[in-house]
Amino acid sequence: MRIGMLDGSIVQGRKTPFSSFRETSAAAAMDAKAVQTLNPSGSIRPEKFGIRPAFSLSRPGNIRFIRRRIAPMEVSCSYNNIPASILKSEGRNVPLEEELILKNRSQQIQPYLNGRCIYVVGMMGSGKTTVGKIISQVLSYSFCDCDTLVEEEVGANSVADIFKLYGESFFRDKETEALHKLSVMHKFVISTGGGAVMRPINWKYMHKGVSIWLDVPVEALAKRIAAVGTNSRPLLHCEAGDAYTAALTRLSALFEERGEAYANANARVSLENIATKLGRRDVSDLSPTVIAIEALEQIGNFLKAEDGGYARY
Repeated sequence: MRIGMLDGSIVQGRKTPFSSFRETSAAAAMDAKAVQTLNPSGSIRPEKFGIRPAFSLSRPGNIRFIRRRIAPMEVSCSYNNIPASILKSEGRNVPLEEELILKNRSQQIQPYLNGRCIYVVGMMGSGKTTVGKIISQVLSYSFCDCDTLVEEEVGANSVADIFKLYGESFFRDKETEALHKLSVMHKFVISTGGGAVMRPINWKYMHKGVSIWLDVPVEALAKRIAAVGTNSRPLLHCEAGDAYTAALTRLSALFEERGEAYANANARVSLENIATKLGRRDVSDLSPTVIAIEALEQIGNFLKAEDGGYARY
């Protein structure tokens, strides 16, 4: 068990360890049942997502979902209140089957998160904010962008401005302060800066929650960033050459520096693995919702392993 993680979940005043889980096809069956309940015609096919066994809940009838309103603290987040329509409000038409499977996955893990925050880590352009918002909405968590917190604290318009005016070291110090404040919070999904993983103290704070790494190939990242420009990316803006080549060169160097640090995350979402599972040739074809579904599955796998495996129902 990682230092800083809780050793179990408290539901209705008693400990419910993950040792009550067994590796079966229960999760896949639950996903299929959720789809069939709302789609009796059978036109929605959950198997299209390559659903594989995740974990099943022990005596689900004894579990009560506890919902609490989080009182405001010293941390103020710009994205605290996510509307229920977020999956469509950002221009994404999410298929019904994806929404149903996403909701089912969230219901499987929610009681066992015990209110812990989820920290999304990964390279710049990996989709931490987009995927993080989806996860927060389906878990009824609040969402917070760590970069936005630092911008508000400093009174700057962007991280690029902070780098220009004060330097990277100043920004990293403020980033650590923000993670320290967030470490005492509950029920937040937090999108971190790409370089936050490089400071061990930041991991001390993030390991009070559950961390998930969005692992995206650098070629795909370079395409994304080149398409929108590097003006908002202070670590890329100085590279020479065409936009794609410059982004690929710098991102490759950054990943070489940070790759081992990202691997400290409790769970990993590999977009290459998702694409292979779904028979997609390009990771860019994966929707944010499909990535969020995989993220919830990997978080569930971590929570299951955290308490040492399986036992009786």
